[in-house]
Amino acid sequence: MTSTEIVELRRVIGQLRHCVSALRGRYGDVAAVQRLANDVERMDIDATELVDIDSTPRQREAPRVEREVVVVPDTPYDESLWKDADDEGLGGYRQGS
Repeated sequence: MTSTEIVELRRVIGQLRHCVSALRGRYGDVAAVQRLANDVERMDIDATELVDIDSTPRQREAPRVEREVVVVPDTPYDESLWKDADDEGLGGYRQGS
């Protein structure tokens, strides 16, 4: 974002803040006005973050992800685990039916 865009964004956020203040004077501190005030505050925070991004050198680092290693044994499964089980989609293998 260019400095002109940031200046314009800050100006518009200031106007929004002024409008929300006028709405608060007219309607009081109702939920809708509170939400608008929170939205304006969030936009101001986000604009500040953009300024911070522009002022710091760009170094992208992959996010650190904690990984869990699951060890799967190479030994054969116990055949009794599959007793009376059907192979889904293959019609099963029940004997004597």
